[in-house]
Amino acid sequence: MRPSELYAEDLVFEHEASEATGVPGPVIRQWARRGKIQKFAGEGRLTGNGHEYKTMYALPEIQERARTYRPMPQRSPKAA
Repeated sequence: MRPSELYAEDLVFEHEASEATGVPGPVIRQWARRGKIQKFAGEGRLTGNGHEYKTMYALPEIQERARTYRPMPQRSPKAA
């Protein structure tokens, strides 16, 4: 997907994409690191607790990937 095909409302922050698709935030960041989805510079909006949102993602790309996403079960801890 090219940036020229996106609308302003298609760009969302990580927590908004997680709420919309059900994909955890670390998975979204991993997809962006690996180049599977695009990331864009955010607007620097403050959350109120000293953190700011810096990265935005294209929601249509995340929704497309979320269709095939399956959470991996974690290994159970060994019995002590």
